[in-house]
Amino acid sequence: MRLSDENHSLWEAPRLKRALHAAGVALWSWTVETDVFAMDEQGFELWGLPQTSTVTFEELSSRIHPADRDRVRAAFTATRAIVGAYEIDFRILLGEEIRWVSARGLGNDEGLHKGQMSGVFLDVTGRKQAEEGHELLAGEMSHRVKNLLAIAEGLTNLTSRSSTTVEDMAKELTGRLTALRRAHDFVRPLPGDQGRAALLGDLIAVLLAPYDDSGAFSGRIRVAVPRMGIGEQSATALALVIHELATNSVKYGALSVGAGLLDISGLATHDEVCIVWTERGGPPVEPPTGQGYGSKLLNRSVTGQLGGSIKTDWSAEGIIVTVNVNAQRLST
Repeated sequence: MRLSDENHSLWEAPRLKRALHAAGVALWSWTVETDVFAMDEQGFELWGLPQTSTVTFEELSSRIHPADRDRVRAAFTATRAIVGAYEIDFRILLGEEIRWVSARGLGNDEGLHKGQMSGVFLDVTGRKQAEEGHELLAGEMSHRVKNLLAIAEGLTNLTSRSSTTVEDMAKELTGRLTALRRAHDFVRPLPGDQGRAALLGDLIAVLLAPYDDSGAFSGRIRVAVPRMGIGEQSATALALVIHELATNSVKYGALSVGAGLLDISGLATHDEVCIVWTERGGPPVEPPTGQGYGSKLLNRSVTGQLGGSIKTDWSAEGIIVTVNVNAQRLST
């Protein structure tokens, strides 16, 4: 079966080149004996290199992320032993920018022609960023579920210390879980309530209300922060920080024992707001040997979303966490 002249014209070199360019496909060939690469215009643009007739593998290697460089070299060398199609994804550096590139071709000398292997480069940065976003979301959701279980356990232990009957314990525990739901609603309002401002002190008080004993240890949590409004976006980020600190305290710190005390104080200037979380009367807590997911979540929330910094003092009397945030960010 022969293609018509009209269909055949679709595959003429200029049109084919435009089609490949529209699809973001860069063509390359590799002369195995001389280790020389040749690429089309799209390839040089993808790698951020000035266009020349040839480019060596070492020149390309200088753009490959150091953590991927040996793996890519080994993969290209091994392609001749691979039967059928192969694909390898790796990162390249263009100044401060990181791009993900997918190299594809045929191995086992099937794609070898006149001493050259050919294939394509694809910019898969968007796909990789989406995958990383999904992994981050999955990790964060897993961490939050574990935290919720830890909170439920901590609140149960907390309530058992101030209850004398099963009925009292059930009532107090239900009240604390209800307070936890209200705290969630406070920072995640219904669609009709969007845009309302919250006071910093109110936000912290609502978030910590489930952990304050209503019996023998009433008043164990003290909140004294500047009276100031915070924005909807920053409220969510700050709630994550307070929630994470409270969870750690319930599991390991001052809120894990009846005699423990928690003090949250603050100071505001025109440019910065400082919040100090101080625990006293709890069991001795030692700094972790590595950075867990909770610590990463704290750092990402404070430095990324709130434009600030976080510092932990692991004192023998109890930890002191100092959170400095950008005042302007806090209002958005």
